[in-house]
Amino acid sequence: MTKRKMFLRMITASLLRRRSRMLIALLSIAVGATILSGLVTIYYDVPRQMGAQFRSYGANMILLPEGNSTLTMDTLDTALKTIPEENVVGATPYRYVRLDMPSRQQSFTSAGTDFSQVQKTSPYFSVDGEYPEKTRQVLVGKEIADTIGVKVGSSMELSYKNTAVSSQEASGDWVPGASLTGSAEGFNEAVLTVNVTLDENAAIESIEIDASSQTENIGALVGTDPVYLKQFIGKTLPLDGEDIDALAGATISSQAVVDAVNTARSTENAVARENTERFEVTGILSTGGEEESYIYMALEDLQKLTGEEILDVAELSVSAGAEELEEYSNSITGAGLGISSRLVKRVTKSEASVLGKLQALVFLVTVVVLLLTMICVSTTMMAVVSERRREIGLRKALGASDGSIRKEFLGEGMFLGGLGGLLGAVLGFVFAQVVSINVFGSSINFQPLLLPVTVIVSMAIAAVSCQLPIKRAVAIDPAIVLKGE
Repeated sequence: MTKRKMFLRMITASLLRRRSRMLIALLSIAVGATILSGLVTIYYDVPRQMGAQFRSYGANMILLPEGNSTLTMDTLDTALKTIPEENVVGATPYRYVRLDMPSRQQSFTSAGTDFSQVQKTSPYFSVDGEYPEKTRQVLVGKEIADTIGVKVGSSMELSYKNTAVSSQEASGDWVPGASLTGSAEGFNEAVLTVNVTLDENAAIESIEIDASSQTENIGALVGTDPVYLKQFIGKTLPLDGEDIDALAGATISSQAVVDAVNTARSTENAVARENTERFEVTGILSTGGEEESYIYMALEDLQKLTGEEILDVAELSVSAGAEELEEYSNSITGAGLGISSRLVKRVTKSEASVLGKLQALVFLVTVVVLLLTMICVSTTMMAVVSERRREIGLRKALGASDGSIRKEFLGEGMFLGGLGGLLGAVLGFVFAQVVSINVFGSSINFQPLLLPVTVIVSMAIAAVSCQLPIKRAVAIDPAIVLKGE
């Protein structure tokens, strides 16, 4: 019989003779290995799982046109190429336009978008009915639906009126005696209009403001307050906003008047274009936010109404860590596409914070469990050494070296560590799978590399746990033990 076989037989015989104690040690290592394997699996899978959960809170990156540049679907597609395709959860374009509802003599903000992408970047949208799937279908915000009384299946007529300025320079309209008309969005995006007449010196001779769409007794006063109106008389265009004092409590409406005057044009140099379409309401949108005050339609329908193929903003939902997101954002901004990329800090910071705390908690729990495992194994082996004092003393009296005794106890511990680690690695994956399904609602993939790592770590923990019991065993004096003391 070789020394190796003899050594293995001694170890197995020793373990079998003390089955109850060794079973406790084995279970301790198996539990520790299960927690280690399971939590490490969760630790490395948490970023993906948390990323998927946070995507339900909306987009984490916004693309806007930079300076005088325009954002189009082509530039959006080019920008998306800087991000790995597998990381892009969704990319939703938006174009916001004020549309009129002639039958109600009201106007509402409408958003042209891609509904297939909306469902990816804004999964929190709650729709009573269905998302539009065909042309001339709309999704109406709950606030608007309650105001005008539309329901799923109702139809509504929407109109867009565009006054396109001719190629003549703006300053060409500001001539002596000219009559100008302009408009701008004021408070709550409600449009106000101005009519301006210039005198023989091309200065403002008279001004009329229709601010009936603004808040009553607040913003609406910009059209009637004589002191406010008097400020415009004698001013030349364009106006400097600092030359006009805003009406108290109506800052937004006051600024809208200045914008309307500066964009006012002669009606003789403009061509009015009005498009009207009838739409079917397929769903009522509820979010509890400002989205309830919009009418959503397919981007193609809005482009047909306005005759423009530009975008105001694009919302991206990207599955990546905070550092990666920052890199993607900088790449898009620096690509020379005329696009400014911004991160939605409240989402990215929250995700990074929660992820960091969760990973720290997983790490802490793992360390504590492994320490408890070491204590349990060490205590069990100490009891074994106490039981085998006479045996160890007799072996030493017969000439057994300290090295052989140390090797035997270490072998027993590492054998238990290997067996417990193998059992724990399998149970750990089951544990991680159950946690993932119940907490995150999705399964995880088995990591083959984790099996040998768990076994090696378990054997190492068992070896460390055996050091104090081995020290006690080596320190046994055969003369004292054999005398029965």
